[in-house]
Parts: sequence; structure tokens; C-alpha cells
Amino acid sequence: MPITSLDQLDLSKRYTYADYVAWQFDQSIELLKGFISQMAAPSPKHQTISVNIVRIFSNFLHRKPCRVYHAPFDVRLVKNKEGKTDKEIYTVVQPDLCLICDLEKLDDRGCLGAPELIIEIVSPNNSRKDIKDKFALYEENGVQEYWIVRPYENSVEKFVLENEKYQQKGYFTQEDKIRSFVLPDLEIDLTEVFEE
Repeated sequence: MPITSLDQLDLSKRYTYADYVAWQFDQSIELLKGFISQMAAPSPKHQTISVNIVRIFSNFLHRKPCRVYHAPFDVRLVKNKEGKTDKEIYTVVQPDLCLICDLEKLDDRGCLGAPELIIEIVSPNNSRKDIKDKFALYEENGVQEYWIVRPYENSVEKFVLENEKYQQKGYFTQEDKIRSFVLPDLEIDLTEVFEE
């Protein structure tokens, strides 16, 4: 019998990507080390910021080898993707935005491996997950750069992976400009990110 509702699942059980792709329900979820994490619908402010960032990155990346993707877009995080089957993958996230420059990581189901840059837009109901849980996952799986965007503070915190640990590389507000470590030629005026 197909699983069509989250209510049919045992939320204390550990699942794999093979389970995840078999489910047939509309609610957005992620698997964090095999455990289901529910996702709330984003607020209008969250959506506006996301669209602004996607537009800025898309314009910059036109005819360049990297690609930007936004949720819902599955990123299967594995340290070593060689020979991994769906039953051996326990983490599937849907970052608000991710940048992928190694296009061999892309397949018909999303991204297999760590994107070069992930941007999460936090809200009061998901801030712990993005600031603590996903921070640790992204660090552990080798995401080179991680931005935490706080919509209600109009701020961005930037982290860069150095010696397998994230180092904070700045806290930026709406009046600032931010430059990506992965794309050093891209400088973003945060006024454009937070404009309504």
C-alpha cells in the first residue's frame, strides 16, 4: 500500500533515500541523517528574498559553468558518493538555494554530493534546524560556503569551510555588500536582496 500521508510514517524511525522517493505525499520534508524533518511553507518575505537571490545569481551565472537551484530541489548529502545506492543515503535536504559548479553531481533527481554554496533563509520556526543541525551537516559533508539569511533582521552570516570546519567570514546587514568565496567576482548589494 503506497504511503500517501506523513501520518502513515513512524517519525522515530530512520529512513533512507529509497524510502523517501517511494512516498507519495505532497508535504515537503527532508531527511537529516535518516530522520524526517518537516518543512513549513515559506512566508511571503522569505519567498521575496529567495526570488531576489535567485535572480542575482542567475543573471551573474548566465553562460558560466555553475548553476543555481532553489527549493524544492533534492540534495543528497554523502561524503563519498562512489557506489552509494539509494538505500545507503540517509540525508536529503532541500536548501533554499544552492550553487553547483561540479555539474557531474547533477542527475534527474537533483544533486548527489555537496553543492559548493548553500543559502538557507531562516524563520522563527526553522532557525534551530538551519543554524545548528544543517550547519553541522553541511560542514561534515564538505559544503564550501554556507550563508544564513535572517529576513526579519535583514542580515546575512557567511561561513567558509577551512580545514573541514566552518569559519565565520562576516556578518552583513542590508546596507552592506557581500562577496561569495566560491564566486569571488560576484559582489551582491544586500539592498537588492532585502528589497520588497
